[in-house]
Amino acid sequence: MTRLPLRLRVALAAAVGLLVAVAALGVAAQFIVGHELRASQDRALRGRAGDVARLSASAPALLTTPGALDAPNGGQDLLVEVLDRGGRIVARSAALGGRLLPAGAVPHAIRDGRTSYGDATLSGEPVRVFAAPLPDSGGLAGGGAVLVASTTREIDRTVERVRTLILLCAVAAAVIGGALAALLTDRGLAPLRRLVAAAGAIERTGDPSRRLPAAGGGELEALTRTLNAMLASLEQARSAERRLLADASHELRTPIMALRGNVDFVARHGADPEALADLRADVERLGRLVDDLLVLERPAPSVPERVPVALHDVAGEAAAASAGPVEVTVREPAWVAGDPEALRRAVGNLVANATTHGAPPVRIAVRRDGERARLSVSDAGPGLDPEQAAVAFDRFWRAPEARGRGGSGLGLAIVRATARAHGGDVEVAGATFTLDLPASAPGGQIVRDPSEDRRSVDDTSLTP
Repeated sequence: MTRLPLRLRVALAAAVGLLVAVAALGVAAQFIVGHELRASQDRALRGRAGDVARLSASAPALLTTPGALDAPNGGQDLLVEVLDRGGRIVARSAALGGRLLPAGAVPHAIRDGRTSYGDATLSGEPVRVFAAPLPDSGGLAGGGAVLVASTTREIDRTVERVRTLILLCAVAAAVIGGALAALLTDRGLAPLRRLVAAAGAIERTGDPSRRLPAAGGGELEALTRTLNAMLASLEQARSAERRLLADASHELRTPIMALRGNVDFVARHGADPEALADLRADVERLGRLVDDLLVLERPAPSVPERVPVALHDVAGEAAAASAGPVEVTVREPAWVAGDPEALRRAVGNLVANATTHGAPPVRIAVRRDGERARLSVSDAGPGLDPEQAAVAFDRFWRAPEARGRGGSGLGLAIVRATARAHGGDVEVAGATFTLDLPASAPGGQIVRDPSEDRRSVDDTSLTP
């Protein structure tokens, strides 16, 4: 079943709400109006009965005078019957004609001296009847009762008119309210429709450089800012992807061309040790480049399982594996919780960068600095100026003077990705590159700053 449009749903909800609210108000108003009208009628009946009782006590002979009991009430005649103590009619209103008022409450009024109200029918017409005892002051009606009645037809008509009027008002309010709700919703959704149209255009063109239009404030403005920020991120990601493809294709072309040339040479002249060595070197270079690309292009780089890693041991291993001499200074043993292989690769890349592009001696220094573990790799070369340091960790970046020294230009990018995956970063100052990582105890638990609430990165580690 197709869902109704939002505008129509809001209009229907507003209409139903107004209809229910006005209907509830109408029920209350109808009850109040009917109650007040009947209360007013009851007071008129009681008042007329009191007048007849006083007349019976002061001048009983006047009760039988023609017209003495006929008195209008609000334009309507009150119907009166006076009965003696035996229940016989002594006097009655001329307006009654040949009709008799219901006398069901008369015995109680005569015998018990009680007043009472009752609803009855007189010649098919609804009436309200009030019965009251008369004082025993002699005369024909002494000790009897008086019945006073009045039709309730006008009251019923008034209540019915009120009911009809409120029903019409409820319908009108529902229609007007629904129309206004639909109009306001339509106007309120106009910025959203513009957003949808702009988003559709971006989807059709596939151009993340376009931005959504301003949405006029409130939640839509916040949504627009969020979506535009998302588009900016997508644009940056696409630009980075294009740069990566361009750089990767450029970097892959050189080893592939060399590999192709060596293969052609072997095909023409046969394999010799030198040619095979060149082929092996080309394959290894290509393999290292592919491995580095795979490391960098892992989605959401992270450390799946953290274990205690002695940073000073990693420094010693990197020095031992280096092609040139490397001095290691451990000012204070430092432990981190992380991925040993990733950290070995990062430190090895820093050492390889120093031995390839720097000047000896190459030094590694390890120390603890409060809650941080720091490993620095430095050489005696001039290092990077501030402009080069700002882009040194970009993929495939190499200093102009280092273009002929080999390398893929991915080593420092891998170092930064690894450091950030471990909750740290890498810094460069001249010819010194420093890994700054959260320190941990030898058992693997991260050292906690008392002023901060940091969670351990290794929930399975043992407390030292």
